[in-house]
Formats: sequence, C-alpha cells, structure tokens
Amino acid sequence: MIKNLIKNLEHEKVMPLVEQVQTLSGQVVSKTLAQNKAVSLTLFAFDKGEEISSHDSDGDAMVTVLEGTAKITVDGKDHIVKAGETLIMPAKKPHALFAQEAFKMMLVVIFPSSK
Repeated sequence: MIKNLIKNLEHEKVMPLVEQVQTLSGQVVSKTLAQNKAVSLTLFAFDKGEEISSHDSDGDAMVTVLEGTAKITVDGKDHIVKAGETLIMPAKKPHALFAQEAFKMMLVVIFPSSK
C-alpha cells in the first residue's frame, strides 16, 4: 500500500478548501498537508489582529488567500492580499503577515534541491 503524500485531508473527495481549517479567537491555526525536503503545504487561519513576525525561508513561498484580507510585508514592502489572490515571497527575503481581518490562506513553500 502506498502512503498518502498529502495528509489531513480526505482523498478522492471534493471539498471546499476554505472549510478545512477553522479560525479561533486570538489564535493562528495551522494544518500541515505535506512536509518534506522539497515542499511544504500548509493551511492557516488567522484571527483578526494576529500576525507572524518577520522571518525568511530557504525556499520560495507562495501564499494564496482563501478568505479575508492580509497585509503581507516582503522585504520592507507592504502588499494587501485578498481572497482569491496570490503572492510569491522569494527565498531569503524577510517577510511578515498581519491579519487586517480574520483570514485563511494556503502556503506552499518550494525548497531548493540538495543536488
């Protein structure tokens, strides 16, 4: 039997992605769907006013907002990202996220190969 590479979601079922993670008061909630040396795939739900402080990553990160609005700062420049929009945060550039309102997002990070 082959192990599921994507976890924490039911396979072969159509589902609204936005409903797969819940916003909780005063919290940032995450649900890891895949994590290995090449890729990280995570759903997040931020309550209004919650944030992730500035940091960087070895990989390119792509945020797709599923619901709500976020202010995402990349290398000192602010971007307002709304439901249905995507922003790429390049590897090694500092970035931070702030929930201007409750919002949900999918984060995909692609890491460089180790070759």
